Amino acid sequence: MPFTEQDQLAVKTIRTLSIDTVEKANSGHPGLPMGAAPMAYVLWSRFMKYNPDHPDWVNRDRFVLSAGHGSALLYSLLHLTGYDVSIDDLKSFRQWGSKTPGHPEFGHTPGVDTTTGPLGQGFASAVGLAMAERFMAATFNREEHELFDHYTYVLCGDGDLMEGISGEASSLAGRLGLNKLIVLYDSNNISLDGPTDWAFTEDVKMRYRAYGWNVLRVEDGNNLDEIEQAIAQAKTFTDAPTLIEVKTIIGYGAPNKQGTSKAHGSPLGADELKLAKETYGWDYEPFFVPEEVRSLFADLKARLLEDESNWNKTFAAYKNAFAADAKTLENVLAGNPDVDFDSVIPEFNDAVATRDAFGKVINAIAPHMPTLLGGSADLSGSNMTMIKDSEHFDKPDYAGKNVFYGVREHAMGAMLNGLCLHGGIFPYAGTFLVFCDYLRPAARLSALMKQPALFVLTHDSIAVGEDGPTHEPVEQLASFRAIPNMIVLRPADGTETGLAVKYALTHRDAPVALALSRQKLPTLAEVKAHKADFDKGGYVVFQHEDGSDIALLASGSEVQLVLEAGKKLASEGVKVRVISFPSLEIFEKQDEAYKANVLPQSLTKRVAVEMAHPMSWYKYVGSAGTVLGIETFGASAPGGIVVEKYGFTVENVYNKAKAVLQK
Repeated sequence: MPFTEQDQLAVKTIRTLSIDTVEKANSGHPGLPMGAAPMAYVLWSRFMKYNPDHPDWVNRDRFVLSAGHGSALLYSLLHLTGYDVSIDDLKSFRQWGSKTPGHPEFGHTPGVDTTTGPLGQGFASAVGLAMAERFMAATFNREEHELFDHYTYVLCGDGDLMEGISGEASSLAGRLGLNKLIVLYDSNNISLDGPTDWAFTEDVKMRYRAYGWNVLRVEDGNNLDEIEQAIAQAKTFTDAPTLIEVKTIIGYGAPNKQGTSKAHGSPLGADELKLAKETYGWDYEPFFVPEEVRSLFADLKARLLEDESNWNKTFAAYKNAFAADAKTLENVLAGNPDVDFDSVIPEFNDAVATRDAFGKVINAIAPHMPTLLGGSADLSGSNMTMIKDSEHFDKPDYAGKNVFYGVREHAMGAMLNGLCLHGGIFPYAGTFLVFCDYLRPAARLSALMKQPALFVLTHDSIAVGEDGPTHEPVEQLASFRAIPNMIVLRPADGTETGLAVKYALTHRDAPVALALSRQKLPTLAEVKAHKADFDKGGYVVFQHEDGSDIALLASGSEVQLVLEAGKKLASEGVKVRVISFPSLEIFEKQDEAYKANVLPQSLTKRVAVEMAHPMSWYKYVGSAGTVLGIETFGASAPGGIVVEKYGFTVENVYNKAKAVLQK
């Protein structure tokens, strides 16, 4: 269907709504919407399938504005296409309590498929979304019953492609042949500081061809026909993802700012805005939408509603033909793993490294969870993340449950977000705890979006030993605990590890960082006896009399130390209580009565023990207590020697406690 004057009017409407939105806020980024409006219009009006009345429809195409600073463009599109984003919402752009924040936020604005803003994150998350579509299709599609068949579209800019995370993600996407991933590259040669050639002169086409992508180019970013032809061609490729470079002019239409960094990150100003609208031939008041454009988008919405209606018929037929699979699908889409974890998770009796315990637990659960999807950043043999009775996630059928991310921690974290955002998948991915710094920006977005990403972080302390301080985490636990809405779980033994995995797979409103030991830890009878209290985050595992003299607190491998030291104190008549703290964050969620029962205010003599930076524990020990932690880097030597040299022994814990008692 040829484009008409009505289509051109719609493009102008997108541009003017966007610049009016930024101008009203006196804050924002007008340049990208002005340059990219044509490609966005073609995509949203001619190719994408979605339902504004049901933004969470599972088989919708996903749209990721990786260049999240151009959010005014997305909000204008959401308003015009019929999502619950009003003109008043556009007018309150970037204001307190607004539905239209400065950068797109998942869960905050209907129609936003992922939070973006930190450049490259959206691109890499989109790779995860594309992986999710292939995995769900391989798991649930049946002949003549195709439930999952949708595309992931990305609009990115030069800045996204400069970020290393986009290279990591693009490399894996090409290797996996994710043909339903199509990226529109807004190529305008301008970044915030100035021309991109001050810092970015690589041949993007050759780079992406080297990654294994198909690459197309649109010479004129205002040519709707050329854009349509490129997207249509990209959809014919079945072997690889596609990057479409669309040459645009940033701030198009603003005569004194277009093509320069002046159009990037600040409002045009009243005079330049007036000139831009004159360029467009636009003589309307701010935030005006012509009736012809309203009519065009109303017709579009009617067509879009048919897509989900037809899909619902397909799903009804699927339910009749494959009732059990349909029930499983409904459960996983609702975030319900539908597993009797207590009967499936193995019991531990002997000493076991908690990383090994994790591997045993996850392999016991995997047969009961068809959408459990694991992976590792080239450390599966060390992280114990491999699902043993499954193949690799790979082309052509994508049914395998083990993703080999390669040495790409940052992209792995963002792809994990995409897998979560898609819905229906229970993903986890592993690396060493010390390397969580490489994926921290993605983990922060997991927490911001309240996505249940499971980060399996092994080799959790200086007990790593011979690999030395580069591989021995010190500050990482505290840094992850500082992320709002991040749950850090550091289990004391195999029993707590099983409970931690259960918690992560059944609580779906926050990411979980699971910190696991390399060294073997004894299975603690006291933990088994109190495992019903694990979900409280902190609980008393041993107590002599009323435990009113001193409290010993620890997480992970150090629980065995405080337990033995506590028993030694008890043998001397000290009223001691020993508390296992698998998660400080979960403990903080408990009511005040429970927390006071575990740690009464009257019990001021306290010792916390953790082979990590002590800052997490000061609020629990108070001025009358002490923390046995680490405020230096580790050392290279056999793990047992390193642990001993840093004072993590039963005798030293006992001595610390005696010193506190004598204050």
